[in-house]
Amino acid sequence: MESLDYKYIAKLVERAKIGDSDAFAELYAATYQREYFYAYHYLKDEYLAQDALQETYILALKNLAKLKDPSLVISWLNQINFRVCYNLNKKMQRHKEELQLSDEELILMENQHKNNHFHSPEESFIKIESKEYLINQILNLPFTESQVIILTYFQNMKLDEVARVMDISRSSVKRYLKAGRKRLASVLHND
Repeated sequence: MESLDYKYIAKLVERAKIGDSDAFAELYAATYQREYFYAYHYLKDEYLAQDALQETYILALKNLAKLKDPSLVISWLNQINFRVCYNLNKKMQRHKEELQLSDEELILMENQHKNNHFHSPEESFIKIESKEYLINQILNLPFTESQVIILTYFQNMKLDEVARVMDISRSSVKRYLKAGRKRLASVLHND
């Protein structure tokens, strides 16, 4: 992946902010490959990655005026892309769970019948709430730490893959992972 000229990209952002559609098109051309690479590695599906990229750039165009420092546009795009991928992945997981629910329910009912042990709705709700709470706490971490944790533990990516996707060194991935786990443990321990 080629290196980006951040000064030039910042100038494109400034021009795009005042309505220069050619500047936004050029910004897109300069950054889409990197953003697609990230989305593809996160979602592991080329069509979903294309959808994520489309949504990312639509949101970027709509909110470009809110970007105070044009030199931070790459980080800003990464954050948008991450949120879009996360939401798409969550939606796809829910969809898969809905489709598989009937089979899982049958298996669960068979097992419960054999064991005469039924989980109450409250127990099921507590499990779901705990997972949602953990994800929200991870998303409240500093952005890079939360990305590294999600890619490592939820997307099962190796450290080298995370480093390549995020365009940082492997040692930085380890450092962010360690800092994120420490911060997360502190938050969870205090609750």
